[in-house]
Amino acid sequence: MAEINHPTYYTKGIECLDYITSHEMGFIEGNVIKYVTRYKYKNGIEDLKKAAIYLDRLIKLNEQ
Repeated sequence: MAEINHPTYYTKGIECLDYITSHEMGFIEGNVIKYVTRYKYKNGIEDLKKAAIYLDRLIKLNEQ
């Protein structure tokens, strides 16, 4: 199994992956959390836009 890099933008307080797993989130929900968690430290507004794409998809799936 490949080792996972643990950048600081994923590990402030609790590791992002641990949070997503502990809340039994799926792929789409997990990506919303991932991109919002790291936007200040990695890709800024680009990550917020990615989070918005996943959040919009999650909303559409739950409106049906």
